[in-house]
Amino acid sequence: MLGARGGWRALRRCPSSIVSSSSFSSSFSSFSSSSSLPREQRAPAARLRVRQALGAREAAGEVQVQGWVRSIRSQKEVLFLHINDGSSLESLQVVADPSMESRDLTFGSAVEVRGKLVKSPHKMQNMELKAESIRVVGPCDTLSFPLKAKERHPLEYVRQFPHLRCRSNALGALLRIRSEATAAIHSFFQDHGYVHIHTPIITSNDCEGAGELFQIETSNETQKSAEKNHFFNVPAFLTVSGQLHLEVMAGAFTHVFTFGPTFRAENSQSRRHLAEFYMVEAELSFTESLQDIMQVMEDLFKTATSTVFSRCPRDVELFHKYVAPAQKGRLEQMLKNKFVTISYNEAVEILKQASQTFAFKPEWGCDLQTEHEKYLVQHCGEVPVFVINYPYDLKPFYMRDNEDGPQRTVAAVDLLVPGIGELCGGSLREERLPFLQSRLQRLGLADTYQWFLSVKNMSWGSIRFGFTVPRPPKIRLGSPRRLRDGL
Repeated sequence: MLGARGGWRALRRCPSSIVSSSSFSSSFSSFSSSSSLPREQRAPAARLRVRQALGAREAAGEVQVQGWVRSIRSQKEVLFLHINDGSSLESLQVVADPSMESRDLTFGSAVEVRGKLVKSPHKMQNMELKAESIRVVGPCDTLSFPLKAKERHPLEYVRQFPHLRCRSNALGALLRIRSEATAAIHSFFQDHGYVHIHTPIITSNDCEGAGELFQIETSNETQKSAEKNHFFNVPAFLTVSGQLHLEVMAGAFTHVFTFGPTFRAENSQSRRHLAEFYMVEAELSFTESLQDIMQVMEDLFKTATSTVFSRCPRDVELFHKYVAPAQKGRLEQMLKNKFVTISYNEAVEILKQASQTFAFKPEWGCDLQTEHEKYLVQHCGEVPVFVINYPYDLKPFYMRDNEDGPQRTVAAVDLLVPGIGELCGGSLREERLPFLQSRLQRLGLADTYQWFLSVKNMSWGSIRFGFTVPRPPKIRLGSPRRLRDGL
């Protein structure tokens, strides 16, 4: 009778990619007894994600885990694998008989492992998988595969391979964090009674009024651009904001929000001026206090951050360790403390008295630059800061006039956070028709926004957050500018 290793050498000549063993016995007969059954006749195994397996509190028999091999180490008595399926930063250790090793079982190969989930004797891990069978679903050519085992590749290198970069630890962790943050934002609004609205991505309006839009044309329109036969009969663009559509919806629902892709054709190659990013926008009807809006901003920020901390502790720790070591203390400080509130007037005075020299001189009536915003946060103790009551002429026509004397201001707010500057903004909307009509006439927009007046029969507030596409985890929001086109 052949020994286990001799039997294995015979099996390697077979075309099947299934390698199995019922135990760590040296008897080939016991090894072949479980693998001889066709896959469809074998008892079904409970399918676990790697995250579930690592978080299990008790041992389990006959489970199945699928994923990609992150490392492989073969010893005389035992074969160790670490497999990952993207559900967690940590990989699951698989302990197998050395006879299960094959030519196709390499770093990067896709595998399906069946076995028993048992307590691990090592302090650094809770559970491990004692393999009874390993099936190589898809091999990987390690010589040509650009990502190598046990190497920490710089982001500049990983970005050369956009189809593979999600397999790196940093990008994988970032995408899991974004996924949890997105779910937390949706949960927050739904738990507080907001209706989720899907605002159009293709639109005819320039909500921001700066002309920084991507125009939509069919291939035929491009070829026959001289004819100007638009698909929608009017020029159409990728949306820069869902605000106008939400304001209409706020006339039927007291609390609405949208969370979708936003596009800006700003010709600036920086992380703060992206062509595509995701933006959260919300409208609250029947509110007469800027404090109500600020409270929603603070609660949303703290809820989403706390959720990410609790759901992705290892992913967050990866960034704290290798990307932004100083951020951990900052985030914990932000969660513990109440946000600070200062007026625009106070902000300008703080900036004028600063010993620091700014590239843009702070003056009343000028918009705050990023350097100003970061200084204000530092001045207030590295906690988030609400700056309220901006100059009337800086903000769009729909923001509520405070009627506060010669230095006229509107009920607007920006939330500034450490290391970034402006994270989100909002305002009370002007509900007084005479005020709105007067300003629209002064700006020459009365005809364009006649529809806007018909929905302004109650007071409300607006909130806007912006999230970037997968790059280092910054957050961006463009300041509202004057509206020019209709809905």
